[in-house]
Amino acid sequence: MRKEVWFGISIMAMVVIGLFVLMPAPSDMTNGHLGLLMLGLIVIAIMLGFPTAFTLMGMGVMFTWFAYRDVNPDIAVQQTLDLMVQRAYSVMANDVLISVPLFVFMGYLVERANLIDKLFRSLHLAMARVPGSLAVATIVTCAIFATATGIVGAVVTLMGLLAMPAMLKAGYSVKLAAGSITAGGCLGILIPPSVLLIVYGATAGVSVVKLYAGAFFPGIMLALLYVAYVIIVAKLKPDWAPPLAPADREVALPAYSRALMTGGGNHAIGGFVAALKGKRNAGVPAATLLSQLGIALLPALAFALIMGFTYQAVTKAAPESQDEVIEMGIGMGSDSSSSNEGGLAEPPVEGGLAEPPSEGGLTEPPREAPPAAQAAQPNASDTQAKPPATVEQPDTAAQSKPAPQGYWITFGLFLAAVLAFYVLLSYARFEIFKMLLASFFPLAILILAVLGAIVFGLATPTEAAAMGSMGGLVLAAAYRRLNRDVLKESVFLAAKTSAMVCWLFVGSSIFSAAFALLGGQEIINNWVLSMDLTPLQFMILAQVVIFLLGWPLEWTEIIVIFMPIFIPLLPHFNIDPLFFGLLVAMNLQTAFLSPPVAMSAFYLKGVSPPHVTLNQIFMGMLPFMGIQVIALVLLYMFPAIGLWLPELLYK
Repeated sequence: MRKEVWFGISIMAMVVIGLFVLMPAPSDMTNGHLGLLMLGLIVIAIMLGFPTAFTLMGMGVMFTWFAYRDVNPDIAVQQTLDLMVQRAYSVMANDVLISVPLFVFMGYLVERANLIDKLFRSLHLAMARVPGSLAVATIVTCAIFATATGIVGAVVTLMGLLAMPAMLKAGYSVKLAAGSITAGGCLGILIPPSVLLIVYGATAGVSVVKLYAGAFFPGIMLALLYVAYVIIVAKLKPDWAPPLAPADREVALPAYSRALMTGGGNHAIGGFVAALKGKRNAGVPAATLLSQLGIALLPALAFALIMGFTYQAVTKAAPESQDEVIEMGIGMGSDSSSSNEGGLAEPPVEGGLAEPPSEGGLTEPPREAPPAAQAAQPNASDTQAKPPATVEQPDTAAQSKPAPQGYWITFGLFLAAVLAFYVLLSYARFEIFKMLLASFFPLAILILAVLGAIVFGLATPTEAAAMGSMGGLVLAAAYRRLNRDVLKESVFLAAKTSAMVCWLFVGSSIFSAAFALLGGQEIINNWVLSMDLTPLQFMILAQVVIFLLGWPLEWTEIIVIFMPIFIPLLPHFNIDPLFFGLLVAMNLQTAFLSPPVAMSAFYLKGVSPPHVTLNQIFMGMLPFMGIQVIALVLLYMFPAIGLWLPELLYK
């Protein structure tokens, strides 16, 4: 603990020395310099342990009074109080923040449904043949659970209690085990539904729907990079991640499976069908055989339904174009194009959740209308010769188009995967599949339902969060974990976290107003613009500053305090706030793994065995932090990783 104290004192000393060096003499100080002084003081106060939200409010009120006093001392107090009320009311009226308590409540319910134990057990059995199977199962479990909860501390703590002893018992390296748990637990910062993205969207005025769509593939990319690293390490250094012992791979078979195996064969589908035909019943009831066969056929049914609906979607005939309508002499009104709008748009709501209108996305250029109209009416006699019944011909418009080649490639790949699943489906693998069906699929369906409703415009994030909370209640009840204590604790923790976020927004709003009134934002803007940076240089500078701030500060403090400073500079460098938000989210995730103030390391240390030292955890986190830096570079070099899905869905 002594090293951490000295580190914190040294950072505060650097901030204080920087303030004295950069600030002019008291006689030459302007209001803008007071704003910069306020910014430095808030960092020192937070590091000293003062409550962030109320410190922001206190300093904001005090420096707001300084700003108003220079203009009119007589009404400075009244103006300051009015500003406090207006800022607090604007936060209360922000629709984006309604989804925060609902998502947090869903996360705590899922956490207390005790799904993580069964999920980890089933995943590590399913991946027993993969090199480093325990570490891979840990990362996948963390990714799924972090997606459902979004609470880094809870995921790291639970996985530390569950996966750390299992990996150490199997002979895994302490560094690899610690790195897998801490890195996997931090995935909830980026993968939606992420509270960080909600807070950033409310701060930067960016659609949360687009942020969720944009963060989906970067989060998956990061998780896959983690898994690839673990597999490579397990191949190169088998002593770091030894394969599971045969005893650890064994799956307890029920009585009917053992009875069918004695009759001959180890193939589950063949055994069930043969028993139903009476060839080797072995005393197993027909109802049991039918139920187990129905469970085994669920992947085939899901494949048929998904590919069937997808086929209908990709072969559905496109709506008639404007040219065809005009050529047939109907629908020449100006509102014809508006009927195509809104397919993926959210219901119009006030606040940061409404989708921006796509300008001209479906509107036909006006210059094509006159030629089409002339071609449609060559002369009056031809027009009169056509009977009215032939004006509308829906048969040609309703013809379906052929499925694209990509659909058939996807169909073939999934069909091969389903066939391989059934060919290799032994009784042991069938039991593992049922374990996944009971632990993984309910959670996956809940996550996909929430994210799908948001991404495809079926519901706003607030409505989807309410649906997720109801799903969390259903899951907890289904696993018989829903009782008065669980519900009371979940509500209390959700209210506590939501109150923290909302008070942070109130304090940040007042603080930002004071900073702008004093002219601090103008000084920073002029300083950055005077350096004549390129967009790449500005992006590197911003990300380095955010990364360094991630050491002493929490992500909530960085978003609500420093994002209002960076956001006004983005238009000058032609940087999309959506893309900038994705980079910030991944960067702050990197800061969670950066020694010596990596919060996930302290979460894990608190539940690890005594012989696991903090230095070992830090050393295990460093390779994963390097992977995150690589992912950050990949995201910047290939922006389509984060921007392809939002552009596909909303433009």
